[in-house]
Amino acid sequence: MGKYADVGRAKQTARKARRTYPFVPPPELTSGTVPHVPVIIAGGGPIGLATAVDLARRGIRSLALERTNTVSDGSRAICWAKRTLEILDRLGTGERMLEKGVIWNVGKVYFGPNPEPLYTFDLLADKEQKFPAFINLQQYYAEEYLIDRFSELPAASIRWQNEVVGVDNGADRVVVTVRTPAGDYQLSCEYLIAADGHRSPVRNLLGLDFEGRLFEDHFLIADVIMKADFPAERRFWFDPPFNPGQTSLIHKQADDVWRIDFQMGWHIDREAALREENVDAKVRAFLGPDIDYEYEWVSLYTFQCRRMRNFVHGRVIFAGDAAHLVSPFGARGANGGIQDVDNLAWKLALVLEGRASAALLQSYDVERIHGADENILNSSRSTDFMTPKSEVSRAFRDAALELARDFPFARRFVNPGRLSVPCTLDNSPLNTPDSDTFSPCQRPGSPCMDAPVTINNRADWLLRQLGDRFTGIYFAAGAEPAPVALGLPADPVPVQLIVVRQPGAEGRENEIVDPRGLLAKHYDAGPGTFYLIRPDQHVAARWRTFDAVTVREALARCLCL
Repeated sequence: MGKYADVGRAKQTARKARRTYPFVPPPELTSGTVPHVPVIIAGGGPIGLATAVDLARRGIRSLALERTNTVSDGSRAICWAKRTLEILDRLGTGERMLEKGVIWNVGKVYFGPNPEPLYTFDLLADKEQKFPAFINLQQYYAEEYLIDRFSELPAASIRWQNEVVGVDNGADRVVVTVRTPAGDYQLSCEYLIAADGHRSPVRNLLGLDFEGRLFEDHFLIADVIMKADFPAERRFWFDPPFNPGQTSLIHKQADDVWRIDFQMGWHIDREAALREENVDAKVRAFLGPDIDYEYEWVSLYTFQCRRMRNFVHGRVIFAGDAAHLVSPFGARGANGGIQDVDNLAWKLALVLEGRASAALLQSYDVERIHGADENILNSSRSTDFMTPKSEVSRAFRDAALELARDFPFARRFVNPGRLSVPCTLDNSPLNTPDSDTFSPCQRPGSPCMDAPVTINNRADWLLRQLGDRFTGIYFAAGAEPAPVALGLPADPVPVQLIVVRQPGAEGRENEIVDPRGLLAKHYDAGPGTFYLIRPDQHVAARWRTFDAVTVREALARCLCL
């Protein structure tokens, strides 16, 4: 096993060859002009790339500026949740992710030297879904797949080795100064999206900062390449014999790469912890003497659960790690960032097209701060449970673990990282509260739940039919024509209509049949029920009967008109 090379804060040896991208001198270096682009995106990671792709699909031209010339080094984010895959499916990369990634739905929790798990859990209760609860796939693949979409979307472009080093956040536009190996130049834009990571230069240029907690503990990531017949499950240990008094975690990734996490404690020598012989001792104790491995990526990190006070600052909007940070346990970082993109792109497109009020962008601030706070709360609780700071809290944790083996009620107290779930946007200003009696599932603010459907005698999925426009879903009774067809708004934003027929019914052309009755079950829908769905596939409003006036009022609320 060769010694890994120092690559800054992380270390690596064997891995797939990273793509690199050439530096092309921008024409502005010699023209002396300051061209205008509708949207500039600072950062070419998964959040910045997804933003460019989503905007381009809506016809909005953007330019991403990335200071490096390659995709991410090392695996970094690896756990991609079902909701994220559904969003990426709309962006055109979800199926590639699913094909390459390692599918998993099951997790196991262990305690002490006992080789048997305390308990096992399944994160995909409803199996009638297109995507699993999670896949594991290295971040660089997610980035490469998004970059491949740029060639198919002329409105999306990216410049490599272009770094934002100056920001003038004006009342009517933003002017950015960009540094390249060949010199500096300037661009202007309507909006600047800061997706430039947790050390965000844009945030620093504007004199802004995070608020929140820094946890006094260190965790070592060792991504190793090995052939092993371990199951493709999430396995988490409390107080294992190979890392006594601490916690550990293992995940399988693509290409026979395995992510191993070790809790290290706070009072450690960070430099010593990253020495190859010390990392080897940890990994070998975990894997045993008979497994050969190489390192792909090794890093030491400290938990942070922090966010900016606001994500929208005039014409500069923050997303992903530039806006909020959580601990990696729970897979809420990149997944939360992709939900930022999903929330922002349709709003920004409608504002730039003049179809919605600029006030709509403030709803991004409200809704995604709610999502960030939800992630931070769960991440903080997970970290507190995994890293007890007193004898009392450790005694509580260990008691909960002892009880969890035999008593299901105790398992809800065990917290090895509450895993990412779709964010329901309760109390959003865009929601129209229920005026009829419904079950709480699929309430206003909820992301739509998928289900198998039939359309034109072909099997499909609901979310594919919803697409990324405002949509009305009408649950029809019997075979009568849908009475809402002529009553849906067409201006300023048209609402497409989906008619859902009951099991066994004959759907007319382009109508959906609910073959197993799952849509009616998930959406608590009887004949005549009508749902208004936002372009990000969140529920805006629902009624037991259709009324054109109330639908128009709900649509206007969604557009802040």
